[in-house]
Amino acid sequence: MATSKLQAFLNHPAGPKTIHFWAPAFKWGISIANVADFAKPPEKISYPQQIAVTCTGLIWSRYSLVITPKNWNLFSVNVAMAGTGIYQLTRKLQHDYSAEAETAVAKE
Repeated sequence: MATSKLQAFLNHPAGPKTIHFWAPAFKWGISIANVADFAKPPEKISYPQQIAVTCTGLIWSRYSLVITPKNWNLFSVNVAMAGTGIYQLTRKLQHDYSAEAETAVAKE
């Protein structure tokens, strides 16, 4: 039973014998790096970088469900990318707008 499941996994069209497995596997590094940046101060977060991470995650998540065979590894890494990008953008926006509100109150 276990051997047949292992063989099915190894011989799957998106299995480890193909680039369709390894490209998303290495792409996890981007999501892991973005999670590591959660400790970074919000003023050091880049809008263009996080917009790119978020858009890439959203676009490729959709694509991974349209292609044949469906690549669930690609889907999951791109959902993670979109999620971490949205979280970082939220942190940056909250920091920027709260800083502007504090500056406006201080001027009055």
